Amino acid sequence: MLIEWTRRVEALTQLRVSDPANPLLEKEAEHHLRKVLRAQVGEEVVVTNGAGSWSFALVQDSGLKRVSEVHLDPQPADTALYLAPLKGDRSEWVVAKATELGVSALIPLLSERLAVKFKGEARSKILERWRRISDETTGQCRRTYDLVIGTPVSIDQVPAHVAVADFGGKTDMAGVRAIAIGPEGGWAPGEWGSERQLISLGTTVLRGETAAIASVALMTLAAQGMTL
Repeated sequence: MLIEWTRRVEALTQLRVSDPANPLLEKEAEHHLRKVLRAQVGEEVVVTNGAGSWSFALVQDSGLKRVSEVHLDPQPADTALYLAPLKGDRSEWVVAKATELGVSALIPLLSERLAVKFKGEARSKILERWRRISDETTGQCRRTYDLVIGTPVSIDQVPAHVAVADFGGKTDMAGVRAIAIGPEGGWAPGEWGSERQLISLGTTVLRGETAAIASVALMTLAAQGMTL
């Protein structure tokens, strides 16, 4: 397993294909491989369908040639981050790091104190950008299951099992598989019901992006049965 993983890491890149058994590149991926990465004939790459299946392939004069069997990675633990979109490029940074850390889904959260324009065309552009960043990060970190960018939800649509990051909560992440992170101004008073599970991320006030990454790291470790 270690040798195989080392080979994956040392490959030139990881690319998205519909079928790792027959690795055909879309135009954009072909351009990235040839013009951006300047791939040479004979260099090895990893190809994946974003649903766990992957294989090794060699760069050819035209296209790719599969040179290994098709593998299927185990399904990762089901984890989710509910994120109130943050100002500037902070949300994009969270998307990239959440992808690297292995969270399964990221759902935009329409909280009361949201400070970002997140409607209509602006929302569509933001979500498109998030998906593109996640796709690029997936290749970089050799992840083979896509991060799902979900449909935006309001507070009252958040499932009961989703914990909320806030002061006064417990510090044990055991059993937490989904967590909500608020906007720059924090949660409004009474925004969450009294029955909602609260998770404390420490004794200092964290910026939204810091809270998101800290919670994702702790949650994914706990989901894998690991602790710091």
